[in-house]
Amino acid sequence: MTHIVAISPHLDDAAFSVGGLLAARARAGDRVTIVTCFTGNVAQPTGFALACQLDKGLAPEIDYMALRRAEDVAACAVIGADAIHLPLLEAPHRGYASAPELFASRRDDDTMLAPLTAALAEQVAALEPDVLLGPLAIGNHVDHWLVRDALTAIDRSVLLWEDWPYLNRARSRPDGNPVLRHDLNTQDRDARVMMCAAYASQLTFQFGSLAAMKTAIDAVSEERLYAADTYSRS
Repeated sequence: MTHIVAISPHLDDAAFSVGGLLAARARAGDRVTIVTCFTGNVAQPTGFALACQLDKGLAPEIDYMALRRAEDVAACAVIGADAIHLPLLEAPHRGYASAPELFASRRDDDTMLAPLTAALAEQVAALEPDVLLGPLAIGNHVDHWLVRDALTAIDRSVLLWEDWPYLNRARSRPDGNPVLRHDLNTQDRDARVMMCAAYASQLTFQFGSLAAMKTAIDAVSEERLYAADTYSRS
């Protein structure tokens, strides 16, 4: 049995980007584990962190990250994947104060790379993946770059996915050939739709509606994974 481990920055990135590939490998009998990095709670968030919750239509008293972790468990259950949640804080809870800051350079006071690298090194050593996947960081989200940089630092062979839906609005694309292309069949696409639908709190914000998400996935013919040197920060 091959063990596929996907390192996801947030609670949805792996499913959104390579849900079809993960579903196909699970159907083939492989073990699939999704490790999500930034799932930690902050009691009574304020400012931009609270705004990120409110703009999803969620009241301030709702435990946003607990809700999102539960969505992730449901998404993983669609394909029988294991879910691991690291208790690290995502960028709005680390002091990033606006949407533009999320897609700019890492803040000088952002010290997350070292603990993230240590946590991922521990997870990779314990899980012993045969295939390790992670984000290419298309779209330049600071958390996606942190995960990519941490995976580089632990010096393991890794295939990097095209971050979706960021890919649809990215200013630049990978300039090399994919290391792996996975053509989506009907089963893959249906599984990816079901996984993505489990992240109900994100659908309106990301796509406008469940139907729009399905339409967007219907337009995807393949999932591509690359070496790190095919894409750099634009």
